[in-house]
Amino acid sequence: MTLTNAPTLETERLVLRGPQVADFEPLAAFYDSEHCVGFGGRLKRDEAWRWFATNVGHWHIHGYGYFSIVEKASGAVAGLTGIWNPEGWPEPELGYALFEAFEGRGIAREGAERARQWAFEDLGFKTLSSHIVPGNARSIALAERMGGTFEKAYHNPHMGEDHIYRYPTPEYAR
Repeated sequence: MTLTNAPTLETERLVLRGPQVADFEPLAAFYDSEHCVGFGGRLKRDEAWRWFATNVGHWHIHGYGYFSIVEKASGAVAGLTGIWNPEGWPEPELGYALFEAFEGRGIAREGAERARQWAFEDLGFKTLSSHIVPGNARSIALAERMGGTFEKAYHNPHMGEDHIYRYPTPEYAR
């Protein structure tokens, strides 16, 4: 059962859908690994649950949040992508995080590009960026492959120094 008003989006290989309770286990495992460093850092299980609940609430407050990325072939939750804008952020951001077993197959890019398309086409965003911790080479490389360019550094109240990578705005969204 979906816990939010999130739409279901599809790509050739993926389904992006709202969070479900069953998605917590792979999320908790992610937050208990080194792979979460660029996504806020390690969390104890109860803290991961609070993050999960915050994402559900984020959907209800903003009408957007993180989708669960589900791989069609396996039905497994592969990671997260979507639009995130908690208190203290300078603007909404396109965020993405892939769980370790799904890395290296283009899933993060495919999901993030579909979430970005949704933000421009359905939410009416005029601009979009990703906020990336300095030194997160894989996330920076993905943002650049998606057309993002470094814009500026800022102080993220939750993570310290962060870098904003701005995406080009499609013609129809200008």
